[in-house]
Amino acid sequence: MPNEAPTAGLAPSAEVAAWLNRRSSRLADWPMAALLAAKAAGPSGSVSVVLPALNEQRTVGAIVAAIRAELVHAAPLVDEIVVIDSGSTDRTAEVAAAAGARVLRREEILPRIPVEPGKGEVLWRSLLATSGDLVCFVDADLRRFDPALIRGILGPLLTDPTVHLVKAAYDRPLAGAGAAVPAANGGRVTELVARPLLNLHWPQLAGIVQPLAGEYAARRTLLERLPFPCGYGVEFSLLVDTLQTAGLDALAQVDVGSRYHRHQDDQALGRMAGEIWQAALLRLRGAATHTEPARSQLTQFQREDGVLRSSTHDITVIERPPMCSIPEYRLHR
Repeated sequence: MPNEAPTAGLAPSAEVAAWLNRRSSRLADWPMAALLAAKAAGPSGSVSVVLPALNEQRTVGAIVAAIRAELVHAAPLVDEIVVIDSGSTDRTAEVAAAAGARVLRREEILPRIPVEPGKGEVLWRSLLATSGDLVCFVDADLRRFDPALIRGILGPLLTDPTVHLVKAAYDRPLAGAGAAVPAANGGRVTELVARPLLNLHWPQLAGIVQPLAGEYAARRTLLERLPFPCGYGVEFSLLVDTLQTAGLDALAQVDVGSRYHRHQDDQALGRMAGEIWQAALLRLRGAATHTEPARSQLTQFQREDGVLRSSTHDITVIERPPMCSIPEYRLHR
């Protein structure tokens, strides 16, 4: 991604253009030697990598093994790798442990609070289960995983104390009929829901290439102060809440090339979009998001045996309070 504002079409606002110049970088900008030196010299250098996992036995082992080989043994950039299993029915936990990760079930972390389903729930609980000053989140379904991705998103955090959250930017090739269909920017939910919402209501975030990226790193001191939606609205909400808590310049992004993962069907993406809308509406209304669930329903249609049939899904957004408000976390830290 060029370190300059786009010139084709309508130009972004001056603030966004300046941010793009200042806070966008590439993997090549973050050589390992420089990061190791910054980590050794800095006051907040310990790194935890968290992989939320649900039935990812085919991919999680290779991801963990690659991180251990290149970022633990070959170069001591990462201090701990934690896989949090959110109810897998396959061998995800066994495979991850065999590859060298510390594996926890989500129910083991903060057991006095009943578990809610969803990715955000796992990420929130991971703050209590890890010790790093910097926390990297990596999806466990990635194929062709390159651990250089982690080096990239850690770079701005290790070298600039004013950066608090770094998103990976990448292309997302979509598997088509016998070939890969290149996608220049985001996925379907990103382009149809998240990006329009951000440009309309939080235009300062218009320069974020992948607002819903599951690969990002942040300072613990930021994450512990933010609420976490339990479901798929978590990445969108953390981005907006970081802007409102720490300002635009606390955000950065690093171009890491391409990202390959399992694609979901349109109906699953529709439910994901519903959760993101709910999380956005809560923030637009200024609601006390972690006290009352936001409830709605989504009716979808599918043809079965020549007949259109409807199914209605509960789209309830439950948000966890900032982790720093949890007594067990305060004791742990």
